[in-house]
Amino acid sequence: MFMYIFSIGLIVFSNILYNICQKATPGSVNPFSSLMITYVTAALLTGLALCFYKTDQGLLRSFAAVNWTSVALGVSIVGLEFGYLMAYRAGWDISVGSLVANIFLAVMLIPVGIFFFKEGFAVSKVLGVIFCLIGLVLINKP
Repeated sequence: MFMYIFSIGLIVFSNILYNICQKATPGSVNPFSSLMITYVTAALLTGLALCFYKTDQGLLRSFAAVNWTSVALGVSIVGLEFGYLMAYRAGWDISVGSLVANIFLAVMLIPVGIFFFKEGFAVSKVLGVIFCLIGLVLINKP
């Protein structure tokens, strides 16, 4: 139960910090220079954490199980980071930009969950989607 709650808390905390940092990145900074520093920092922290996360496989053997998803995740992270940085530079408010992006994300992941992962989708969830879409319209009204 601890990990169930802790993981969501970590996501929320990290997303708050993430959006604050993206919004506060100076507009004069080359976005790819900023992203390079971000990824070097992330690589160093990940390397450090890797040393302390023990498995039965050992360090080198743990890389044998890595597949295409790690590379695809890297590509998606660059798109995500660049997209948020450009959205904030384009004028999205921190209180609205992330909300709009995440509602669209949630709605777009519904068919992915249904068709690729065989997840169920009840009538109550359809109503939730409708309310989300109504919320998108209302939050973007001037």
